[in-house]
Amino acid sequence: MKRNYLKIAWRNLVRNKVSSIINIGGLAIGLACVVFISLYISDELSYDRFFKNADRIFRVNTHELMANSEFTAGQTPPPVGAALVNNIPEVESYTRIYRPGDQIIHFVRNGQKGSLTEKSLLSVDSNFLQVFSYPLLAGDRATCLNGPNSVVLTERAAKKYFGNTSPIGKNLVFDMYMKPFTVTAVLKDLPSQSSMQFDVLQSNLGMPPVKRFNWSWVWLQMDTYVKLRDNIATDDATTKKIEAKFPAMIRVQAATAFKRIGQPFDAFIKKGGKYDLELQHLTDVHLYSGNIGSMFVIQSDIKYVYIFAAIGLFIILLACVNFMNLATAQSAKRAKEVGIRKVLGSVRKQLITQFMAEALVYTLIASFIAIIIVLLCLPAFNQLAAKSISLPDFFNFYSIAGLLALIIVTALFAGSYPAFFLTSFKPAAILRGGGDFKNSGGGFFTRNALVVFQFTISTVLIICTMVVYKQLLYNQSKDLGFNKENVLMIADAHRLGNNEETFRQELLRMPEVANASISTSMPTKNLFTDYYVPETTGENVSTTDKNISLTSFIVDEAYVPTLKLKMVEGRNFSRDFKDSASVILNENAVAQLGWKDPIGKTLTYPGGNDVKFKVIGVVKDFNAQSLHSAMIPFALFYTTSKTYDIGTSYIAVRIKPGDYNKAISHIQSKWKSFMPDNPFEYSFLDQEFDALYSSDQTVGKVFSVFTFLSLTVACLGLLGLAMYTAERRTKEIGIRKVLGASVQNVVSMLSKDFLKLVIIASLIAFPLAWYAMNQWLQSFAYPTDVSWWIFALAGAAMAIIALLTVSFQAIKAALTNPVKSLKTE
Repeated sequence: MKRNYLKIAWRNLVRNKVSSIINIGGLAIGLACVVFISLYISDELSYDRFFKNADRIFRVNTHELMANSEFTAGQTPPPVGAALVNNIPEVESYTRIYRPGDQIIHFVRNGQKGSLTEKSLLSVDSNFLQVFSYPLLAGDRATCLNGPNSVVLTERAAKKYFGNTSPIGKNLVFDMYMKPFTVTAVLKDLPSQSSMQFDVLQSNLGMPPVKRFNWSWVWLQMDTYVKLRDNIATDDATTKKIEAKFPAMIRVQAATAFKRIGQPFDAFIKKGGKYDLELQHLTDVHLYSGNIGSMFVIQSDIKYVYIFAAIGLFIILLACVNFMNLATAQSAKRAKEVGIRKVLGSVRKQLITQFMAEALVYTLIASFIAIIIVLLCLPAFNQLAAKSISLPDFFNFYSIAGLLALIIVTALFAGSYPAFFLTSFKPAAILRGGGDFKNSGGGFFTRNALVVFQFTISTVLIICTMVVYKQLLYNQSKDLGFNKENVLMIADAHRLGNNEETFRQELLRMPEVANASISTSMPTKNLFTDYYVPETTGENVSTTDKNISLTSFIVDEAYVPTLKLKMVEGRNFSRDFKDSASVILNENAVAQLGWKDPIGKTLTYPGGNDVKFKVIGVVKDFNAQSLHSAMIPFALFYTTSKTYDIGTSYIAVRIKPGDYNKAISHIQSKWKSFMPDNPFEYSFLDQEFDALYSSDQTVGKVFSVFTFLSLTVACLGLLGLAMYTAERRTKEIGIRKVLGASVQNVVSMLSKDFLKLVIIASLIAFPLAWYAMNQWLQSFAYPTDVSWWIFALAGAAMAIIALLTVSFQAIKAALTNPVKSLKTE
């Protein structure tokens, strides 16, 4: 019997070639999309789960409200780890991570000296590899970072510096220290599912900033991870109980450090300040850190997982809906078969099994095609989604089991309604020809509802794609308060030492260079933030009891003209004045201070020996971060102030329009004349800003591709329905043509019913898309608007696509000779 079901299913598939191709094509596309999205989601959810004891490892986050700024950061002060181990019994151990910035590393390979810029370097505590169980190729994880001059390489870094020879025991010279570091261990190349990516590890024992600030509870530059004891539960309730012990510990431990910077901790709290520590599961760091600042951890957002999951579900539903629609549309052809089989003794259960078997055959064939599509398109998908998913990730037990489950569910869902619908016909009504099964009310209504569902989903995806790209274009075109075009940034300029200014002057002599400036940082790069005490004046008495948190750069007098910042009032820095105790604020800082006339006012810096800085100018607000972040109060200090040192320096070079390659070549030659042993590293400011939106750009690309695929699936179904509608109305069309109807009249008659459904779908889709996109845009501090024309354009596009799809078959039917359809009447 089962064999007979499959045989009949195969015969029906071969007999109805066009509908079979449409069904199989739609299901294959849908299944392939679901597989791709499942691989993406699986990859996202697997971050950091490969570590031994991953469930017991937590990142410590800092939640602060300091003056006017409230934030949660993935960084902590250096003493936090030791304080937790000594005061919180549930904490077994801790390890800390510091990112020292790019380093020039000198090496000897095959007798030849070389130098490379290492951009993937972390400084860590000696027990780092005991807490994080990265696979080790050589060395002892318990001791390899015990010495201050120890260094650990990944397999990739070992080949980069030493080729195919063993690196163990060999030396690398860091330009920052100019002393040898010994390679003590080699790690396997890190899994792509690690939220921390690095190529070189060095020990915190030899890191000067870590030693210098080991007392500080306000220097938030280190990531701290703790591991809880074996007998401690790791659920959220237990974590909250542990966190409840933190405030009392912080009050005691941080008091000395706060007093040292002139801000007693109790006074800080009384003024409305907050200083809390929070625990975050290691396995949550990648997907649940949307509002948590991080310096080097690879972060995504769980909302994108939900978005892609919804897209995958919708596309497979569209494919199943196609199958249902085409099956019910063929009811006139299959009705007599059902009637005869019922008369010959088939029970409904057998007929349902028959139709479900047909759905399974279609789904199995579609699944085979989908697998081929996945194998062929996996490299392109990796590039699209910025992933590195490999074939072994697909051919494993869980993936195969999931695919089999997907095939069964798809077959059951796609075949269920046609099976129950077709087997509900009464044989007597069918065989005497008096039944109305051809236009069964339930079947007709259901088909229309399913078509509306298909085009509702497709319209929503079109609108979402348009809004995403509108926001991305807005990000690129918005006035940031400065001109980011044609600005070349040279990192690690501090390596020039006392020759920084001389090098800058040499650049200014080049005909291709419009201006050049030296600063501690640049927009898109690391930001230094600290608090300052404003002077008490009559115009801001209500605000002076609170300090102000300022993000700042230390710059020279050329910074404002090089970036084309706009002075609102006052003056720029100048060598004609003693500006070492001067500061330029942005409009946001002035507004938060409540100063109507800021020029001449002073700010005291407790963290810099209570130096007073006089405001000499105000610049228009400028965005130093992505547009996901709101405008922040900002300050520019003069290069001679030297109130703090973050160990980085940049040279910003504004290049005149023209031959950029020639300009870069000249700048590189000049760099080599000053720094022959150091590589020339540069980037363009506009490209750095574009990189801030890489995840948003990925979403836009994925939306575009899957929107196109959903339209393809929906149009395949619409084409099939149009074919069967034209076939069912062949004689009507013939009579209308004999009576004088034109081709245009016939096409209009066949198209208008489908157009009505598209209009209904658009009206349903508009509010759904508006709500979804408004939720997404909330992640931007400067969102674009969801314009009315987007809905109008999406609705028009959907109508045109539907009309083109239907018209193809309608024109074909209208051009058919009516004699062929009427000669038997």
